[in-house]
Amino acid sequence: MDDPLLPPMDAPLWSEQDHADLRMAHRILEKTSFTNQLVNILGAPIEKGLEMLPDKAHGVIVGATDKALRAALDVALKTLEKDRVATARNTIHKLATATTGGVGGAFGWASLPVELPISTTIMLRSIADVARSQGEDLNNAEARLACIEVFALGNKKESSDASYLAIRAMLAQRVSDAAQYAAQNGVLDAASPPLTRFIAKIAERFSITVTDKAAAIMVPAIGAVGGAIINTYFTGFYQEMALGHFIMRRLERKFGEEVVQAEYRDLSKQQGEQLQM
Repeated sequence: MDDPLLPPMDAPLWSEQDHADLRMAHRILEKTSFTNQLVNILGAPIEKGLEMLPDKAHGVIVGATDKALRAALDVALKTLEKDRVATARNTIHKLATATTGGVGGAFGWASLPVELPISTTIMLRSIADVARSQGEDLNNAEARLACIEVFALGNKKESSDASYLAIRAMLAQRVSDAAQYAAQNGVLDAASPPLTRFIAKIAERFSITVTDKAAAIMVPAIGAVGGAIINTYFTGFYQEMALGHFIMRRLERKFGEEVVQAEYRDLSKQQGEQLQM
């Protein structure tokens, strides 16, 4: 039996377009964090906003993040495969999340339990559109879980576990366990232990990005308009992460996971060498 991680014996040769797609995916997936993008948007660090968040904000944000991801997971398990969209409707989804962001800007971090599940579900549908545009079959449980994986890609601190491949490796076993559960039981149950563990790991990373978004809204003079702008960038950031993620998965289906990821590591090595020059 062929190893699914390796290309078949008659695997196609890499084209110039394949290499260009991989370079684009690498550029997207290793780009600056959403937090650093916020600094560029606001023109100032968000530390002031973090200081303004009350002590209870952390608990509220963690709870809102968990609720948001479970709402998104519910959509992923029940409806994503029924939607048939040939191309990604990124602009429509940005406008929709901008509206919910306006609520956040007007009412601050305390609105997150209401706003975040709505905006996260809208974002998931946008991510699913991107997945389809890269050839994903969302009738497949593992492909739907890959859509949820995107929410773990926004937090990139300067550490060895922040690279795209490191995050994929960290989540691989949990994705595998959940997909295996689906294969054995014929359904993905959101309350099952494999799905609960999967969501917990995603929430661990997503909540950090959400905290930074909440802090940005707390910066003086942001208000409702600023909240809408921040949510638009928030959505756009994850749409880009989705594009990079699903380009990688498309190339892995074509050439094999190990081959593509080795090429990706070479690009990272080349980038590191250029930065040292």
